[in-house]
Amino acid sequence: MPITAIREFLQKESASGLLIMGAAVLAMMAENSPLKFLYDALLETPVAIRIGALAIDKPLLLWINDGMMAVFFFLIGLEIKREVLDGELSDPRKVALPAIAAVGGMLVPAAFYVYFNHGDPEAMTGWAIPTATDIAFALGILSLLGNRVPVVLKLFLLTLAILDDLGAITIIALFYSTDISTLSLAISSATLVALFFMNRMGVRNIAPYILVGVVLWIAVLKSGVHATLAGVLLAFFIPLKKGGDEHTSPLHHLEHILHPYVALMIMPVFAFANAGIPLSGLSMDILTQPVPLGIMTGLFFGKQIGVFGFTWLAIKLGIGRIPEGVTWLQIYGVSALCGIGFTMSLFISSLAAEQAGTELMPLYRLGILEGSVLSAITGYLVLKFALRHRHE
Repeated sequence: MPITAIREFLQKESASGLLIMGAAVLAMMAENSPLKFLYDALLETPVAIRIGALAIDKPLLLWINDGMMAVFFFLIGLEIKREVLDGELSDPRKVALPAIAAVGGMLVPAAFYVYFNHGDPEAMTGWAIPTATDIAFALGILSLLGNRVPVVLKLFLLTLAILDDLGAITIIALFYSTDISTLSLAISSATLVALFFMNRMGVRNIAPYILVGVVLWIAVLKSGVHATLAGVLLAFFIPLKKGGDEHTSPLHHLEHILHPYVALMIMPVFAFANAGIPLSGLSMDILTQPVPLGIMTGLFFGKQIGVFGFTWLAIKLGIGRIPEGVTWLQIYGVSALCGIGFTMSLFISSLAAEQAGTELMPLYRLGILEGSVLSAITGYLVLKFALRHRHE
């Protein structure tokens, strides 16, 4: 991947992170002001699409979480396919270290949450919430440090986050699918077969893939498997001409078109719709309840221990090596930034709430906010010190 393309990508993600921060602040202000009734009414606005016997009738919030986020995961799927076939993930030597770090960054936070909530079956549905990393938010914090951040350190964080997203996709597919519809799954399978043959027959026009993808999304939505997975599955069938001109590649073309819309619109809208946390009645008793405590400690301590600890272990075992020009303190700072779960953690929490009941949602959001803010502040301060020391 050309270095200019990487810089352009990181700049967009940084801008997205800053917009996400602003959207989250607006949501919290709206939820804790006289405008609360307007904010809640907006998210509960019914939106229906009906074609004959087929009807999709959901409140606006679920259209954002099931529809707009399917586009986000479609872009993630495109990025994963490109990186695996023609990018950083195509070289096992380069992917080993961030892959092991990503595994640690999911296992250890989950263990923290399970430790505090293992006696509560309903609360246990949220075990995956602290395993996520919000790459846009993390890169937004990095952008505050300017050009002092080494590109290789950003690439380490970016690769780790892509693998973390792949882990999140797997978790959603395996643990957050309910009330499976055999007929809808059969239709989904038929669309995947159609996409496979379109790819093998060399279809390069994007339109047929999108049309079949819409059918796939509807079928997955009705199947009981979370609808966002349709975006990932569709992405894996979009053609990539390996080694060819990126301007002739449908995958590169789609990625180029979608990225600004996802980074600068979809993710901030998602943050605004899901970050409204009521602060009235907040007390230490609530902050120390097992659910928010498990999420906060998982994101703040679990991510640091998991990412940094597994990175250290991999290097000591000779599985990988620390990127050239990067210090251990910088790796620790990035490990702390990985604890910014925010939008991805909010998304997984919405899936957990569908299974456990919406009464846990305020506690989920509170824990996510605590852990993400602490991780952002810690990561920023550690990296600021590490980078200043590096340039002295």
